[in-house]
Amino acid sequence: MMPRPISGILAAALMGAATGTLFVLIWSLLATLTTSGASSAPLGWAFLSGAVLGATLGALRRGKDTPALASWLAGATVGLVWGLASNGAPLEFTHPFWATPAAVLTWALAGHTIRYGLRDVHLAAIDRYDVERLLLRALRAVGFTFFITIVVVPFWFMVASSLKPRALLLSDPTNLAIDLSRGLQELFVGYREVLITFDFARFILNSTFVSVVTVVVTLALAVLGAYAVTRLRFPGRNLLSRSILLIYMFPAIVLVIPLYTIFSQLGLRDTLPGLLVVYPATTLPVALYMLRSYFQTLPKDLEEAGMIDGSTRLGVIWRITLPLSLPALASVGLYVFMIAWNEFLFAFMFLDSPAIFTLSRGMVGLNSQEVPRQFLMAGAVIVTVPIMIIFFWFEKYLVGGLTAGGVKG
Repeated sequence: MMPRPISGILAAALMGAATGTLFVLIWSLLATLTTSGASSAPLGWAFLSGAVLGATLGALRRGKDTPALASWLAGATVGLVWGLASNGAPLEFTHPFWATPAAVLTWALAGHTIRYGLRDVHLAAIDRYDVERLLLRALRAVGFTFFITIVVVPFWFMVASSLKPRALLLSDPTNLAIDLSRGLQELFVGYREVLITFDFARFILNSTFVSVVTVVVTLALAVLGAYAVTRLRFPGRNLLSRSILLIYMFPAIVLVIPLYTIFSQLGLRDTLPGLLVVYPATTLPVALYMLRSYFQTLPKDLEEAGMIDGSTRLGVIWRITLPLSLPALASVGLYVFMIAWNEFLFAFMFLDSPAIFTLSRGMVGLNSQEVPRQFLMAGAVIVTVPIMIIFFWFEKYLVGGLTAGGVKG
């Protein structure tokens, strides 16, 4: 029997140590997010025990898959032993519901990370290129984890705080756990109060109305303007095309004061039509710029063929240009909708009557000492979640529309 190569044993030990530590880190993070206190992870113990177990398995088994198998078994064993350790204090979840999802999520995240990191790497006969590849993947994983953490943890804190009573928030504001034993009616009392008592249901309708109308008006004007600067010949065409984004050189706070004076004189202040004048004006330049870049990539031959067949200019736009521009229209519409949904400055300056408040304007009423933090966090979740769902649903259109027009052809 040939002796086991030292490189394979060393690779198995390193992979076992890394995987054991990864399992414990993920499990500890989940325990921190679902328990009443911070979870202490014995990383040193996990690293050493994973390395010993990995090296042992690497010495006992043959084959180039040994380090990968050792890392899986070492990580699972270390995580299981740590979870079943004396008293199980680090993993004492506040509700049994969290135990199974935490275990499944730990296995899924750790398994996917290991599978990604070890692909195309021959650990049994590792060389310099494999080491460099593993280091680059490890650095990429650390960066990805960092950015995911700074995004997910604040959002989780916001959701967890919205589901807690005021006394619990004051006694332990850093507690990230969600106690499901209190029942759904008690958990969602903040959302019920915000939607009914603070009239956020009406604010949702107002924001939806303003955002949808802004999208329709902006797209209608942007399509005609973008088509004109890309297809028609008229004096000042080049100047207009280059100065589309000129309005963004002026901060919104500079424009809001003269607009406030003009709208007060015209009777448009404290009305939703006033916002429907401002919002398209502020979103139209970027929409026009994005659609212009996309229209430049569309072949003119199709439009010319349509006009030869007897179609009018508007008919060509409706039957040919718009169907070919659906990805760009979807991305621009999503972008404009997000701007209108989240806009605060003009809504705060122009709206005074609670009956016509938008969501961002209504959030100001929750930011006071008399209103529990639970209600403020519930309102923040109500404002954030719908736009997050819409964004992730239409993300592919947004990315495609933003990158369209980069290459002409």
